[in-house]
Amino acid sequence: MEHSTTDAVPDSSNGAPKLAKSLRARHVAMISIGGIIGGGLFVNSMVAIANIGPAVVVSYLLTGAIVFLVMRMIGEMAMAYPDTGAFTEFSRIGLGNLAGFTSGWLYWYFWVVVVAFEAIVGARIMAQWLPPEIPPWITAAVLTVLLTGSNLLSTRSYGEFEFWFSSIKVTAIIIFIVIGLAYIFGWNPTGQSTLGNLVAYDGFAPMGWSPVLVGVVSLIFTLVGAEIATVAAAEAREGEKVIANLTTTLIFRILVFYVLSIAVIVAVVPWTEIAAQSKIQVMSPFTMALDKVGIPGAVAAMDIIVLVAVLSCLNSGIYVASRVMFTLASKGDAPKSIVKLDSRGVPTRAILVAAVLSLICVVMDAFLKDWFSFLLNASGALMLFIYMTVVVAHLVLRKRIPPEKLQLKTWFYPWSGIIALAAMAAVLVAMAFKEGSRNELIASTACLLVFIGGYFVFRRGRAT
Repeated sequence: MEHSTTDAVPDSSNGAPKLAKSLRARHVAMISIGGIIGGGLFVNSMVAIANIGPAVVVSYLLTGAIVFLVMRMIGEMAMAYPDTGAFTEFSRIGLGNLAGFTSGWLYWYFWVVVVAFEAIVGARIMAQWLPPEIPPWITAAVLTVLLTGSNLLSTRSYGEFEFWFSSIKVTAIIIFIVIGLAYIFGWNPTGQSTLGNLVAYDGFAPMGWSPVLVGVVSLIFTLVGAEIATVAAAEAREGEKVIANLTTTLIFRILVFYVLSIAVIVAVVPWTEIAAQSKIQVMSPFTMALDKVGIPGAVAAMDIIVLVAVLSCLNSGIYVASRVMFTLASKGDAPKSIVKLDSRGVPTRAILVAAVLSLICVVMDAFLKDWFSFLLNASGALMLFIYMTVVVAHLVLRKRIPPEKLQLKTWFYPWSGIIALAAMAAVLVAMAFKEGSRNELIASTACLLVFIGGYFVFRRGRAT
């Protein structure tokens, strides 16, 4: 049935329509849990283990600490300013329109590219089950269209899809951890603990401690997604309660799903075996661990789980990109025509814009691979730029927030913000000196400058 395009009830603050609060607490709770579990954990962790060794666990701990500090600040501001929209708008409140415009568009761009990338990864996984004559870019386009459709149906349908996607991911990791711990502590053919694998092959940090710190460069991007829940909470009936809960429990989710699962992997499988495999074929270290334990069908099972993780990220990417554009349009930083909702309170135009541009990126990967590689590289450091801007905004805003609105306090203010900024600045410096990351930093900086320039062009156009 076709839905009419109508204005929703205006927001008294700026006259913009308000998104429907159709998500339930269970949706947002599972979105917050599943938001940090993606292909980066299941696949990219192989490269991290190969480059760092068992001490990769420390790298994940450091990365998790940075993300947790940032999320705590976002949570505090979200509680104080509950109707702000996308979390990037805190940059506007604290630092002005330029910061809000740039952060919002950078975040939107990041997720549009991620949607395309995840669709391409999903298509490559599905290629093994499809006729060889079907080009992967066709499959990627179909996946994008299908999940765009779920977002267009209603916000509730997005929440339901993501609830079940996240449930599968979480269940899979918990089962993996239980099986892995049993194997580590003696439920194996030898009957002996395998904890010795953590130090038996040239020590806990075989490459030294420098790679442990540099590893944060790549790992920080695997944890991107925790902030999605703050965007979704704006469409939840008990949004403030959900935000408080997710920011408080985030550190435990990072410890369980990342630190503990990776620790299980390097205790079950000698890191040297993972490093050797990474030179032949990039595969999930989770698969290698399950093979080591002797679980039949481990490869097929992990392919399905990774596919679910990819589809989850694709689904959330479309959702987040559309909400960010909706927020930008409501603030006058995107065409006003996008601030239209259908009869269910869904920003259909914003969803379609994100989906179409992601589809263009999918086609570019098939026929203009160098251009898509550039777009992908240009997203490499963007989340660090965005997080740093948000942290600076928090340092400014905290002084303005009335005490009665500080329902959720950031610990050790202002030192937590200063430490987070210093850590992220160190990551950027490390990227500049690391050959593999230098191009990403350059492309991301160029992207940043383009959007800063776009602000002045757009504002000038509005003024004339």
